[in-house]
Amino acid sequence: MGGRQPWIVMVLQVRSGFVTVLHFAYQMEIKYEEYVDRCYYTIKCIPREDARQHLLGMEFSILPETEYSMGEDSFGNRQIYGCETKPHKQFIFRIAGDVEILQTDYEEEAAEEKIGMFRVPYGKCLTGSGLSEYYKSHDFSALGNGCEVCVELMHRLHSDFSYESGITNIHTTAEEAWELGRGVCQDYAHIYITLLRMAGIPARYVCGLIIGEGASHAWVEALCDGRWLAFDPTNDCLVRDNYIKLGHGRDSADCAINRGLMWNGGTQVQKISVLVEKREREV
Repeated sequence: MGGRQPWIVMVLQVRSGFVTVLHFAYQMEIKYEEYVDRCYYTIKCIPREDARQHLLGMEFSILPETEYSMGEDSFGNRQIYGCETKPHKQFIFRIAGDVEILQTDYEEEAAEEKIGMFRVPYGKCLTGSGLSEYYKSHDFSALGNGCEVCVELMHRLHSDFSYESGITNIHTTAEEAWELGRGVCQDYAHIYITLLRMAGIPARYVCGLIIGEGASHAWVEALCDGRWLAFDPTNDCLVRDNYIKLGHGRDSADCAINRGLMWNGGTQVQKISVLVEKREREV
């Protein structure tokens, strides 16, 4: 492992009397070539509440102004859904808020009845011959527990897979990305999840925001000793206090920020901007 420690201890840096707060702003703008007659949309861009983070407040807007409802999907991800029935050539969603980062090294305690769906291959995280051979090439017999397996696989994937944008797309599977040998955070997450499930470790895909990205980011949570721990294989690290979790699922499709169904519209151009910055709040 090149001098790496078999386990990583995450420590959040906190000054006495202050807590870390992340301010975020997300904007999505879609322009259509032709008028859209009708559009149904679902947006999952509201930070979750868990052991690691707490939403202090937020505000959002949707243009054109539409009637909407708020709720949760089957994974507990917060969502906004609605319908626009008037012709329009532009759709804009904006949200901004503040998230307090709490002092813990795990996301949440595992609920036994919700673990099973994250144990088995699914969607874009299906095992193929390439990933199967790659997994079999590793020997984990010297590792003490599942957490050490997670760290070892993260290190190796980061070393054996290259980051490059424009090579894959939102439909690319873990096996397809692995064959290409290159991809983005979504591909790292799908491959890592596939490998963890092959190792018998329940794992789930996470969509969120991170300081310095300028776009959404993807990472993975793995079940270790009854708790969900968060790993970022793209950056080869545990999730720290510069991450905001929006949602999780079996693969990227379960927690996609924006999904919609529209009539007409022709070619569309989507522009997304993201800002995350750290602040301190006195307590």
